[in-house]
Order: sequence, then structure tokens, then C-alpha cells
Amino acid sequence: MNKHFKKVLLCAGVAVGLCGCSGGMKDTLTLGCSNFSNSLDPSASPNSAWGTARYGIGEGLFRFDDTMNAQPYLCDTYEVNDEKTVWKFHIRDGVKFSNGKELTAAAVVASFEYLYEQERNYKGTNKPSQYLEYTDIAADDATNVVTIVTKRPYADLTKVLSHVNYIILDTESDMALAPVGTGPYKVVNNEVSVSMELERNEHYWNGEVPFEKLNIIYMEDSTIKSFALQAKDVDIVDSITTAHDLKMLRESEDFNVAETVSTRTAFSYINHDGVLGNDTLREAVLLAVDDETIAEVTLGGVYTAGCAVLPLTLDYGYNELIDKTPFNVELAKAKLDEAGIIDTDGDGIRELDGENISIDYISYVMKSLDVVAEAVAANLNDIGIDVKLRVLDSDTHWNMVANREFDLAINSWLTVPVGDPVGFLKNWYGKSDINYSGYQNNEYDILYEALLEEIDIMHQKTLIQRLQQILIDDSATMVNGYYESNLSSNAKIEGVTMPMSESFWITADIKPAEN
Repeated sequence: MNKHFKKVLLCAGVAVGLCGCSGGMKDTLTLGCSNFSNSLDPSASPNSAWGTARYGIGEGLFRFDDTMNAQPYLCDTYEVNDEKTVWKFHIRDGVKFSNGKELTAAAVVASFEYLYEQERNYKGTNKPSQYLEYTDIAADDATNVVTIVTKRPYADLTKVLSHVNYIILDTESDMALAPVGTGPYKVVNNEVSVSMELERNEHYWNGEVPFEKLNIIYMEDSTIKSFALQAKDVDIVDSITTAHDLKMLRESEDFNVAETVSTRTAFSYINHDGVLGNDTLREAVLLAVDDETIAEVTLGGVYTAGCAVLPLTLDYGYNELIDKTPFNVELAKAKLDEAGIIDTDGDGIRELDGENISIDYISYVMKSLDVVAEAVAANLNDIGIDVKLRVLDSDTHWNMVANREFDLAINSWLTVPVGDPVGFLKNWYGKSDINYSGYQNNEYDILYEALLEEIDIMHQKTLIQRLQQILIDDSATMVNGYYESNLSSNAKIEGVTMPMSESFWITADIKPAEN
């Protein structure tokens, strides 16, 4: 057996042993998954909010259904004025946090205010203000209503509030290690970056919680996750990305694979203030990357290749877009040669302004991003460009992205996290505080500002299509492909689904299968 696999299973066994139970017992559910962040505080980083939602700790006012429409959750009714700037949300009666405190309108407002107060420390994209800017938020505990006055009109604020950024937590709890929410499980022990132990929320408002305990065991490697599931060390695993493991799990009667059509794009930020600010070099880099082979062969079809920042599964004019940089190694070399970006000393590396071209490329181990990055690096080496690839933990990666300490930085993001891509497209808006690539295009900025004010859906689509084409024409970012998300589980467990939003994995619907 692989030594690394033995080590991971040993860690899993230790984590489970601490709980006095095993993944196979019916009172305990065990999830093996990537470590999204060392913090569970949604204000700490984009990955923190995802973990806290996915582990069944926190819930929001609304939740996406399977068609990415928002459904009431902790809010049961709402109303909005004609201008769509004043929104009133009635908080569901009878809901308690897992520590027994009542969920009041004031508690909801406190959660929002904490999130926005801490935003200055937020590392990475997906900031709360990226999706929702408000001028006032107030609570009326007598009526249990929260009123939000927005800075601009929102076509559908309920979709925005379905994003995991806005899960409601008791701000007096330990937000980093053991935040208290209204979800089916509560944290009782958190061994950072190794494992976490949770227990049933005895105060849960939305039905019976089937398992007494929930164990989270952090695993990064896809094959190790598959082995752990087969060995019954875990009941559920996320993100099986190796083709042969996924095929086996799909075909076996002992396992179920829940998959969803992806709205997720793997893309790399390009630092336009560094060596890749050179237009010819940047274009040649994109021409040299064989996206089809990486997606279909290297990754076995877990990704689908494409040229736009928004996946072809979304209705934003993908088929009308023109790919400026389809795979063409010879054209890439010719463009570099013509621009005088050549290897003058015979060391195999091209030079720009008298210096060897060396690209600082950062990645992290999630959804096969490290494998994609390795393949990209090999493609660039083939045209005489040196690549320094570093595979980091996700928190370090995002700190470096936020500080723009990279030439290329690969990421995997949901493109319509609030039901539309407006917030995602802010990544390339010149006046944005999340424009980590330093990209500037006046036409893009003008159209993006028009998009922010547009509430007509058809007009929005026209603007979004044009914004995508501008990014393609400018070689503004490297699109690596579109991911199909999955959760795999033991067939003795039922109720496991992969939501299109990829948000809430552990729910009270997951329970032992009936015989």
C-alpha cells in the first residue's frame, strides 16, 4: 500500500478514534474532504464561508434550489419596494442557534454587521460587498423583521443572500474555530487542518438530525479519498477527479456518485503588472496551452475545455464568442520570434528586455488544480518559457493572490454564486478592489458599470457576452476549463446530493439508507 495512503488512513483512524466511534456505525457520519481553510469564520477568507456552510454548521436567509432559484430558509417571507432598494425580511419564528439562543432579527443584523466590519481583513475575491452593498440595515425584534436598504437596485436580492457569505452565525461564539449557527450540526472539537468533530444540534428547527455525530477528516488527494471510501474509513468524499477512480465508483453498486452540471471555471489570474504585461508574450502563453488534452486526457473528462470565463452551460452567448488564442504552438513561437522574444544565449529559455523569462505560477491542491498547473507549465516549457510552479495550501495561495505575488495564479470559482455572474466579472473591473490581475480596459469598465445598473435580464446577457469577448481579445486571463462537481458516498447512506450551487453538503436529509 502507498505510504502516503497509509499515513492518511492512520490520521483518519486517529480522528475517528478520538470520537469513540467509526465511520461505519449508524450514529456517526464521516466526511473526507479538502481543507477549505483553517478558519471557519466567513469573514476570514472566501474558503472559510464555504466550509462552514458545507459542514452543516451555518445556514442563510435563503438557499438555492436545483435550478439556482432562491428559496426561503431562515427567512420565511419578504417584501420589496418598487425601486428594489428597500427589502424587508421576516425571520422565521422558532429558530434557535445550536447553543439554544433564539434567532432574532437583531442577531441576523449582528451577523451581517460583523461580516462587513471584518471585510477589511478579507483575503481574496468573493467579498460580501462584491455582491451586496447596502447603506443601512436595521432590526425590529417586535416584528422579527430585518430591513436592508441597498446602495443600488438589485433585480433579486434573495439570490444574493443565498450565497454562503451570508450564513447567519452567533457573533459571540468562537468564529474561527467553533462558530455557532442554526445548521444540523455543531462543532465540539476542531483540530485545525487535521480533523473536526461535530455533534447533533439538539435545537435544530428543520426536522430530525439523523446522526449523533459528524466527523470531518481532511484529505486532499483524489485517489486517497477514493481508497478511504472503499475501505469504509469515511462515508462521503468530495471531488473525485481521477478518471479511473470516478469510473469505478460510478459503476459499483456499493457507492453512489452525486454530480452536477458545472457553473465553475478553473482559470488563472494573469498579473498584468509583471512580465506577462507584455501583450505578445501573454498571447503566446495562451496559444501554447493545450486545454483540450489537459481536460480530456490528463484529467479524463472531469473538466471541459473552453475559452470564456463563463462556462458553456450558462446562457451568456458562449457559442457567439470567438476564441482568439486556440491551441497553436507554432503560432505562439512565431509571434514570440517576430517580437524579438527569443533565446539569444542557447540555454533554452527566451528572453525579454535582456532577462530570461521566468513565470512565477502558484496553485493549490483542490479540484486537480495542481495537475492542471503542472500541465500548463510543461506546455510553456515547450515554447522556451521557464515556469516556477509552487503548489501551496489554499490560505497561503489566497494571501499571495491578494498581495499580487504571482505572475500566474490558478483558481476554481463558481461563476454565478448569486445566480448571475456580475460579481464574478468584477475580477477584471479596473476600479475593483478584487482586480488582483491589474487588468485595465476602458470599454470593459464602462460596460461593467452599465451592467451594475441594468435590471433587464436580456440587456444583462448582451452586456455579459460583450464583456467576455473583451477578456478573450485582450488575453486578459487564462481559462483552463469547466469543472463537474461531485460527492461520492457509501450506498448505505442516502440523501447525499451535490447542489448546483455547491454550497450545503451536509444536511439533515443525509441518513442511513433503509434496508
